Amino acid sequence: MIIGILRETKTPADNRVPLTPKQCRQLEDLYPDVHVFVQPSVVRCFRDTEYEQEGIRVKEDLDECDVLLGVKEVQPQYLLYGKTYLFFSHTIKKQQYNKALLKAILDKHIRMVDYETLIDNSGLRIIGFGRWAGLVGAYNGIRALCKRYGLPELIPPQECHTLENMMKQAASCILPPVKITLTGDGRVAGGSEEMLTAFGVKKTGVGEYLRNLKPDKPVYVQLSPDKYNRHKSGKSFDLNHFFIFPSQYESHFGQFCDKTDMLIMAAYWDPEAPVLFSLSQMKDRNFNIKTIADITCDLNGSVPSTIRTTTFSDPFYDFNPLTGKAESAFSRPGNTTVMAIDNLPCGLPIEASTDFGNNLMKHIIPLLVYGDHENILSRATIAEEGKLTEKYRYLEEWVNE
Repeated sequence: MIIGILRETKTPADNRVPLTPKQCRQLEDLYPDVHVFVQPSVVRCFRDTEYEQEGIRVKEDLDECDVLLGVKEVQPQYLLYGKTYLFFSHTIKKQQYNKALLKAILDKHIRMVDYETLIDNSGLRIIGFGRWAGLVGAYNGIRALCKRYGLPELIPPQECHTLENMMKQAASCILPPVKITLTGDGRVAGGSEEMLTAFGVKKTGVGEYLRNLKPDKPVYVQLSPDKYNRHKSGKSFDLNHFFIFPSQYESHFGQFCDKTDMLIMAAYWDPEAPVLFSLSQMKDRNFNIKTIADITCDLNGSVPSTIRTTTFSDPFYDFNPLTGKAESAFSRPGNTTVMAIDNLPCGLPIEASTDFGNNLMKHIIPLLVYGDHENILSRATIAEEGKLTEKYRYLEEWVNE
């Protein structure tokens, strides 16, 4: 088997890698019949020479490869016919901007294994950058908060270089007694909690958060889905039922809108699920959320203010709820400042890539080499031999319309 490491082609450029130079060396040592080729790149957090120093061949042409590993979406024109690809395709929610990608995957008879859909037999995600998105997203969100409050500016995450340094920057920041709401209870939320703790933000319960309108110190509340969703008919909340039938639920997040200064969106959102709040709620004079760190970054999704993505070089914009349009960041006191970077782990690319590669080596590479005996790869295969697999057949009408 020959495994190829793709050059990232999405704009803005992504500097992460699925496998580091040392992990590629380890892979070839562990599996003597497996070879790794790496496509040259000038944007990676690891230089081409670092791969070559580990004895890994750097070459432009990956036609010989059986399996191709990337991180973000591959531009359709670069896809090779009949190959097996693993990357984050961002197609399973019918993302309009990737319809052409899915069409090309089908046209070129590609076996598409999506990292996002790799789950174990208990239904838990196996692999991802979630923790790192949470860490960098919370840090960047508080950067925006500091700027709104006229506090000393934190250095950008990409200038921190290491998580340790980022944590030191956070520890040196003295925040006012703000109230922060964090949605979600997965890896993204876990990373966000780590960063909030580094900033000295104290966790509180829902009841205390709602009662205590003016805390002495900064506080945050973490909301699992049952805390801001309820069944439309008044039935008790059932998490499994919510996941299967999200359209039968409605949001009751409104109770937090007038008591929250900053929102960190770290919860997975299903397009059939209720939105967190509406544009009309944002227009209400009691709506108090003036900073939103949308880590999940669902465009026109769970919150109406996420109407475009941002970048590390230009991380924030203001959303004017009266017009429903984006404006320059920090331009009006009545606006809400939004951070919506969709490749947040690139803020700490070396550590994030190393962590991701370790999980890839431990859980996924053996399945590629020895066989998918527990059907983990099969369950995560979106398309194969020119057709959508049964689990993802719901995309058929959309991709062909």
